[in-house]
Amino acid sequence: MYVAVGQFAVTPDWQENARHCVELMAQAADKGASLLVLPEALLARDDNDPDLSVKSAQTLDGGFLKVLKTESAANTLTTILTLHVPSSPGRAVNTLVVLRGGEIVQTYAKLHLYDAFSIQESRRVDPGQLLPPVLDVEGFKLGLMICYDLRFPEMAMNLALAGADVLILPAAWVKGPLKEHHWATLLTARALDTTCYVIAAGECGNKNIGQSRVIDPLGVTIAAAAERPALIMAQLDRERVNAVRQQLPVLGNRRFAPPQLL
Repeated sequence: MYVAVGQFAVTPDWQENARHCVELMAQAADKGASLLVLPEALLARDDNDPDLSVKSAQTLDGGFLKVLKTESAANTLTTILTLHVPSSPGRAVNTLVVLRGGEIVQTYAKLHLYDAFSIQESRRVDPGQLLPPVLDVEGFKLGLMICYDLRFPEMAMNLALAGADVLILPAAWVKGPLKEHHWATLLTARALDTTCYVIAAGECGNKNIGQSRVIDPLGVTIAAAAERPALIMAQLDRERVNAVRQQLPVLGNRRFAPPQLL
């Protein structure tokens, strides 16, 4: 399966951000990709207002997704991204959305909120309560995660044990001391923990690192972006997953019970 990962700097204007998404969707479709992964929280972002993503929250039938659904209806891509959806006055849910054929085919509410490194996502965002089911795209099983979920190996393992062979991670990974090292290390670790491909899309604004990556089941980075807007492409190979899982059968060699959601 040919996949694309797009990153860009999210602006305070949701209509401009929707145009960026549509441009990346069209480019990915023109290049023959079956899957496009975009970053986290794409509605709006402002360096001077950390709450703008929540203040700008839209429902799943709002203008932002209507624009993307129109483009989705014109191609065969499966497109994955996240946006904030209103939950109660002044609060929202960080929601991953899967688009295909002009429709929303799956959603996932972020389980692990980023209450770390002097940031408190839970101040304005409500956590999800359910793991998403794995998603089938051209014979691959996709496990869905969002940003801070990456730091919790139980989640990746749970998805792999549910059948996932690809882990999807839209993100807005905040810059800071050692944070780029954490990003690279954790992405590789989750691939090796689960013998899954990992596809991670990073927002690349002034406060976030970008650095989208595709990593294979043996921890090899097969496509990567730097800190600027980019569209990267990679080929996922079913035989690569099978071969790695024969060589490194960690899922079968486990001595621990499957992790459970509290």
